Amino acid sequence: MSNLGITKTFDIGDGRTISIETGKLAKQAHGSVVVRMGNTMLLATVVSNQEPREGFDFFPLTVDYQEKYAAAGRFPGGFLKREARLSDYEVLVCRLVDRALRPMFPKNYLNETQIAISLISADTSVPADALAALAASSALAVSDIPFNGPISEVRIAKVDGKLIVNPTKEEIEKADLELIIAADADNIMMVEGEMDECSEADIIDALKVAHEAIKIQCKAQVELAQEFGATTKREVLPQEEDEELKARIATECRDKIYEVAKSGNPSKSGRKESFKAIKTAFEESFSEEELEEKGDFINTYFHDLEKEEIRKMMINDRVRLDGRKLDEIRPIWTEVDYIPSAHGSAIFTRGETQSLTTVTLGDKSNEQMIDAATYKGTSKFLLHYNFPAFSTGEVKPNRGVSRREVGHGNLAMRSLKRVLPEGEDNPYTIRVVSDILESNGSSSMATVCAGSMALMDAGIKTKAAVSGIAMGLIMNEETGKYAVLSDILGDEDHLGDMDFKVTGTEKGIMACQMDIKVNGLSYEVMAEALQQASAGRLHILNEMAKTLSEAKPDLKPHAPRIVKIIIPKDFIGAVIGPGGKMVQQIQADFNVDVWIEEVEDSGIVSISSSNKDDINAAVAMVNGITAMPEVGEVYKGKVKSIKPFGAFVEFLPGKDGLLHISEISWERIEKIEDVMKEGDEFEVKLVEIDRKTGKFRLSKKVLTPREKPDQQNSDNNNQEEVATNVSEREAT
Repeated sequence: MSNLGITKTFDIGDGRTISIETGKLAKQAHGSVVVRMGNTMLLATVVSNQEPREGFDFFPLTVDYQEKYAAAGRFPGGFLKREARLSDYEVLVCRLVDRALRPMFPKNYLNETQIAISLISADTSVPADALAALAASSALAVSDIPFNGPISEVRIAKVDGKLIVNPTKEEIEKADLELIIAADADNIMMVEGEMDECSEADIIDALKVAHEAIKIQCKAQVELAQEFGATTKREVLPQEEDEELKARIATECRDKIYEVAKSGNPSKSGRKESFKAIKTAFEESFSEEELEEKGDFINTYFHDLEKEEIRKMMINDRVRLDGRKLDEIRPIWTEVDYIPSAHGSAIFTRGETQSLTTVTLGDKSNEQMIDAATYKGTSKFLLHYNFPAFSTGEVKPNRGVSRREVGHGNLAMRSLKRVLPEGEDNPYTIRVVSDILESNGSSSMATVCAGSMALMDAGIKTKAAVSGIAMGLIMNEETGKYAVLSDILGDEDHLGDMDFKVTGTEKGIMACQMDIKVNGLSYEVMAEALQQASAGRLHILNEMAKTLSEAKPDLKPHAPRIVKIIIPKDFIGAVIGPGGKMVQQIQADFNVDVWIEEVEDSGIVSISSSNKDDINAAVAMVNGITAMPEVGEVYKGKVKSIKPFGAFVEFLPGKDGLLHISEISWERIEKIEDVMKEGDEFEVKLVEIDRKTGKFRLSKKVLTPREKPDQQNSDNNNQEEVATNVSEREAT
């Protein structure tokens, strides 16, 4: 084999190509490739132990995706200056790859396997996440690890009515539909993305275009593996079986399981206990020694039989485990403003799934700073999803946020972000937190519903309410019979063939996430599931509207309020003041937070406080600083300093004028300290602006009635002459 390795290159349209290189880097891994598109390069490696891991009844697969800062010519932020734990974005990419690959391994392959994907070169116009699954699958293709692939993923974006495969970042930003789709050469298996109230037909069209692109990528992987000589895979040993025990369980338990499944018990725990009772009664016919020997077999065979009979019951009898019809939604109750101290809150309960969601409003200082290898900026909309163990009646230690929690929170965030007001209509940093208090199916969709209501309770003028529903599918691949399920239970998710989450407004779909476990799912079945989901979403929206149908007219009294003022660019320095003195004074005097941004030819001053009066006072001060003084206008002034010839009075923030001693009163004043002192406040009139110096001349006396004009004019003329001489001497 050449040290330069083997490279396979293929075209993806519009003159763009993707190359897959193997045999050059990381040759001690069981499989390694470098995938390149433009200047984006991903190194993917896979290693799998030779022996199964003892005590495991599931496939121990780990997928890690990490972006190296050096790939973009950047230093990591923080003190360590090195890559640390995975960011939320990297975790989301890990999930995209894991969900596409995991179903493709042989059922009885239990060897611990790790796939590591690293971004080693970044191209700002080529997003790497759409290439990660291709890289991982290619590494498996050139390895000896058993894998029923290849698979790949592509991103589809709809821009100006056109569907684009693997669009640039600029195109993604303009798209009204964006999906990442995973498939093998025959079947689609995973979909995730967001839209802007698109139709069900739009999604089907995107799936078809994506699958054609994926077929090309799968073909390239097969050809690469053949050229590399990686056609022999490890032997997967068949699982040990006890056919006699398996037949006995089927004979003694089949009918009993079917009856419990058909009984329609709405309680999750009640159904669990009923199934457990059947298994316990069967085990009582064995001695302790026999149970010690056959216990694992009994658990496996009983579980498989339970799954088989429940699926059969749903397809044949067209009813659900909890007694519902196939398209029936569980009972819903909602409540808003439950938590008095939050800026917005809502409870959404559907069946045995419940979300308590809060909204917290903040200002610019609360924005999340993002320092990734390929992106540096801020985010002003955060949604966090928490799934404590008690929500399912379990005891588990709290070990931080799981990848599942990150993924569910991201789906809910993508569902809600496009209905938020934009620009000046939404000056807030918004954090939505969903705490799942009960869970039996689709807690992420409960988060979407509760989050939408909590935002409206907070007074955020969202464009529309958003609801979400999880759809399921039971399909008999031999007969072709199937049942599409609306609002699936946790059990139906576990034993079903599809988990299809769809969120949207009354007008259209906002986000979706689909995982398919069955081969040969037709577009017609997907379209039926989407139409049934639409009816379910509208039903849920109607239930939500019974509690709250639109955003409340105002924020909560204790919520922070933000007022933005646009000022001329030339006045930014005046508002900031020397060394920040003026802006600091505004914050200290009125207990507000102030941010100033320069935008093109103007400045934006943001003022935040939970007290309306404080904001109004700060706004008045900023307006005063930026106001253009006009001759003839009356202002409220404050004496800043006293001189023998008069007083300097601040009549607008940062603007002082001379109140000459002759302009204080119609009566003669011998000593100015006799009539005023520093800090005194009174109204003055701007009577002149010196064209050469820009200095302001004020008058107080013109605002008071005049008496004995002849005598007063004589006295004031003398007084003004004396004061002017004094002023000139002091100036000299």
